[in-house]
Amino acid sequence: MSQTQLSLSSLEFHPLTIERWADFEGLFGERGAYGGCWCMWWRLTRSQFTKQQGEGNRQAMREIVRSGEVPGILTYAGGHPIAWCSVAPRERFPSLNRSPVLRRLDDTPVWSIVCFFVDKDYRDRGASVALIRAAVEHVRRNGGQVVEAYPTQPKAGRLPPVSSFMGTPSMFERAGFVKCARPSKSKVIMRAYP
Repeated sequence: MSQTQLSLSSLEFHPLTIERWADFEGLFGERGAYGGCWCMWWRLTRSQFTKQQGEGNRQAMREIVRSGEVPGILTYAGGHPIAWCSVAPRERFPSLNRSPVLRRLDDTPVWSIVCFFVDKDYRDRGASVALIRAAVEHVRRNGGQVVEAYPTQPKAGRLPPVSSFMGTPSMFERAGFVKCARPSKSKVIMRAYP
C-alpha cells in the first residue's frame, strides 16, 4: 500500500481480545515487536522482564488477554492489523509507580498510554494520532475520566523507532492532550479528559 493510499477515515480500531490474538501476534512478528517485549515492559519488574523476554513475555501477554482484560487497542487498515496502543488503568503498569521519573502527579485515577507499535510500512502517516484518539474514546467508553501519557521529547530531529515506543509530545498535542509536567529533559507527562 503506497503512502497516498492510506485513508485515516477508513482505519478501524478494536480492543485486543482473545479473538484478535492472532492479529496481535502477526503485527508483533516473531521478535515480539521491540526485542521480545510483547508490550510487557511496564507490567513487570526489570528482572522479570529480562528473565522472560521473548516467548515468556508473549505467553504472559496472552494470559492477560485470555483472562478477559483488554490491554490495548489494535488499528486495522483494509482488514489488516497495522498498529497497537497499550492503554489501561495505571494500576496495570506497576513499573510506572517504581519509576523515579514517571511517578504519579496526584491521586487522580488515570488510564495510561504506555506504548505504541506501528508496522514500518505505516509509520509517519498519521495512524498514531488516530490511534491515540481511539484509545481516549476506549477509555471514555469504559468510564475513565483522565488519560495520561508519557511521551519522549526528541533532543534533535527524530527519535529512532526503538526510542519512540511511548510517542512524542507533538503526537499527543495533535490528539488534544495537554502538558502537565516535565519530570526530566526527555520525558513529558500529558493528559486528556475524555
